Amino acid sequence: MKRKELSSIEREALLMELLTELMREEVSSGQVLRQLRRDVLGMSQTQYADLVGISRRSLSDLEADKASPTLALLNQVFRPLGLQTGLVPRNRELRERWLSVAPSTTSS
Repeated sequence: MKRKELSSIEREALLMELLTELMREEVSSGQVLRQLRRDVLGMSQTQYADLVGISRRSLSDLEADKASPTLALLNQVFRPLGLQTGLVPRNRELRERWLSVAPSTTSS
């Protein structure tokens, strides 16, 4: 089955939805990576692994949350998706408060 091409608005909405779910610990970073690789870029694991310069097995382990990646590796694999690692509050309540104000503090 051929995948549906997402518009730039749909890609951005998916990205924001996944990032919010990640911050709320509803999905893992591996799940986010897998969905963005497939749904935004439409790439196979082999294609994406070649793009970011790692083995397909390493990418598979990252997507399955079986790896203990370094920050450098996380930045390497998320860079083509326009993402980088960063600091967020560990406390869930504080993170939720941060999420509730984040859109208004990031608009220019």
